[in-house]
Amino acid sequence: MSTQANFQSWAKERLDEMEATLTFLDGKAGEVQAELRAKADGLRTDLRAKQSEFRDIVKKHAEANEAAFVSAKARLEVDWKAFEADVAKYIDGFSKRVEQQRAAFEVQAAAQLNAWREAADKIASDGTQFAAERRAQIEEAVKRMKAEAAEAEGKLQKLSQAGAQSWSALMVALAETRTSFDRANQAAQEAFKRAA
Repeated sequence: MSTQANFQSWAKERLDEMEATLTFLDGKAGEVQAELRAKADGLRTDLRAKQSEFRDIVKKHAEANEAAFVSAKARLEVDWKAFEADVAKYIDGFSKRVEQQRAAFEVQAAAQLNAWREAADKIASDGTQFAAERRAQIEEAVKRMKAEAAEAEGKLQKLSQAGAQSWSALMVALAETRTSFDRANQAAQEAFKRAA
């Protein structure tokens, strides 16, 4: 697993989360009060533009070298945080707060967990190319990644079921599990380097 694959996995997780969030917000657009609808539509359009720009940067760097990935990832982290802040503004300003916060959290969590599963499956598949003794290192990394994904899923489900969590607490939980995903992805990349 290369730095490129790690970057692609990192970016895919965020793009999937963006898409899930925007699909959810688009589906709830009709519930926005009529006098606020134009402003809400404008903010959703801005969010789609940010997602598109994020995707374009990822595509541009798809075949780049490690230094370019590091630079692109730093820029995309800033863009990701801006996207999250705008989603929070949208939820705060235009939604039926509690139920939409929970629903937005649930679609983001589902997208994040799906990215974990896809990344673990890809790593496991890519690991089959190595000799048996080297494959064990990769299989161990996949096993750890799946265990961390299960732990993250449990944490996110517990928060979702708790009911009274604030939006900021839910976003902190997503950020924590996103960081765990990034660490697990990095550990898998290092296992590939050792096995090669």
